[in-house]
Amino acid sequence: MLACALPKQGWTHEAHLSTCLWLIIERPDVFPERDLPGLIRRFNESVGGQNTDTAGYHETITQLYIRGVRAFLAMCEGDDLLALVNGLLKSPMAPRDWPLRFYSRERLFSVEARRGWIEPEIAASLL
Repeated sequence: MLACALPKQGWTHEAHLSTCLWLIIERPDVFPERDLPGLIRRFNESVGGQNTDTAGYHETITQLYIRGVRAFLAMCEGDDLLALVNGLLKSPMAPRDWPLRFYSRERLFSVEARRGWIEPEIAASLL
């Protein structure tokens, strides 16, 4: 993903989560809250995608999952990357609809939420 060499079909929801976890653990030079938006946008464009008000990069979802991955890691012991990724992908935050625990569908998929971070309206606690 970082090298924009991943096939478009490989950039799945699970790949997003795994990449976020890997960046936090293995890349201290990358600050996900700041850097991941640009990395995702660049990747999307490298595979022919667009980052618009209706497609591509989504700021609120990205920032919510970064917070979720950080909260997940704070609860974990050990540093085996494979075990951490597998644990994350089996956790309550792994399903694609996890953000809907915090946002209504209308609010989450609004242009405002896609363009910038918006606070949760349903629940504030992550895990």
